[in-house]
Amino acid sequence: MTVAQLGTTEALLTALSRDLPGDALITGPAATAPYAADRSGSHPDGEPLAVVHAASAEHVRTTLRHAHALRVPVVARGAGTGLSGGANAGTGTVVLDLSRMNRILDLDPHDQIAVVEPGVITAELDRAAGEFGLRYAPDPASAAISTVGGNIATNAGGLRCAKYGVTRDAVLGLDVVLADGTPIRTGRRTVKGVTGYDLTALLTGSEGTLGVITAATLRLRPVPESTVTIAAYFDTFAEGAEAVSVLTTARLEPSMAELLDGPVLAAVDDAQGTDLRSRGGALLLLQCDGHAAATEAELAVQLLDGRATSVETTADPAEAAGLLTARRLALPALERLGRVLIEDIAVPRTQLAAAVREITAIAERHDVRIFTFAHAADGNLHPILVLDPGTPGIPDAAWQAAGDIFTAALRLGGTLTGEHGVGTLKRRWLADELGPEQHALQQRIKAAFDPHHILNPGKAL
Repeated sequence: MTVAQLGTTEALLTALSRDLPGDALITGPAATAPYAADRSGSHPDGEPLAVVHAASAEHVRTTLRHAHALRVPVVARGAGTGLSGGANAGTGTVVLDLSRMNRILDLDPHDQIAVVEPGVITAELDRAAGEFGLRYAPDPASAAISTVGGNIATNAGGLRCAKYGVTRDAVLGLDVVLADGTPIRTGRRTVKGVTGYDLTALLTGSEGTLGVITAATLRLRPVPESTVTIAAYFDTFAEGAEAVSVLTTARLEPSMAELLDGPVLAAVDDAQGTDLRSRGGALLLLQCDGHAAATEAELAVQLLDGRATSVETTADPAEAAGLLTARRLALPALERLGRVLIEDIAVPRTQLAAAVREITAIAERHDVRIFTFAHAADGNLHPILVLDPGTPGIPDAAWQAAGDIFTAALRLGGTLTGEHGVGTLKRRWLADELGPEQHALQQRIKAAFDPHHILNPGKAL
């Protein structure tokens, strides 16, 4: 660190110590190390300079105002469950931890909206809405531990996105602090509204590079009258993917369609003592909900007949929760096997089976272990590379496999990321998807929001 940098660091820490509560600011490698990386398996160089535990929007404004004046980078963080390196914070950065901002500020059952701080746990909001016969529809597999603010930052999808869309579809408005400490409010409390540019949609999925969310106005939905869950086993993952295409062609719209391959099932079995892998090489979990749930489920079973090796259905919530446990525990089960790198491609739904075959060939070509599960009804696949935890950095074979996966996704008409964000892991392929003109335009948008590039530098763009 140069003399000038040391002076800047001391000036910032002095200002933050003066203007924030005594327990808000922590420094030192031992204290900051737990806030340096997310769940992606990637790690930054070095440790953060400091962590600010913000408990209010005023703490966020204070931190950004001083950091902007001194040109110190800031990385906003929720629960750290991100899967693309978007919350990684290296040497010289200040982590703005928002997990203490965890209040549900308003829950209006009549207008079916909630106003929450960014640190609210996703599943806790869903439970609170459930007391009024409502629910928060976005349902990432990490809902029990991830925060609403982090979900908004990455535009998270989830298990129910097949029917209810991704996080952006539930966000009506945002309270945001810009890089220089200026607070703004975007959007509205109404379901409809088109006044001005849609900054709410722009900020949702911006990965903390345009502003820091301090509150969100969210749309709630009624809990469906009925839900039927289907578990169908297949000999191969590709056959399961082809079956999902059949359901799509039949215009069936399940609320959930999760597909897990044989190696994932084996990992879950090893972690949970189940016997899923013995029942097939792939598991498709479907849910149909609403007034016509039983009719839609019956049609799904008919379409799966002759394709699946076995099919089970249940309308019992407890049994359904048991069936869905395998999907929610898939990533934790893989994390027991080694260091994971989670990819997140999406392809047109008609290309799902083709993408599955490409991933299988890529794993064989580069001799890497790839475990795959998918939000199958919207073509979103998660090929997970499991690496030796003792290997430093990311091996060349893993990078080559990841590159081939992304290239295949784009060739099939898809995208590099369906819900996890670009973060650090996918930046080298970003221009391949955006093209030079759009990439340059997005960089100009970034500069308009954050002229000194202090917000989450080195991420997304």
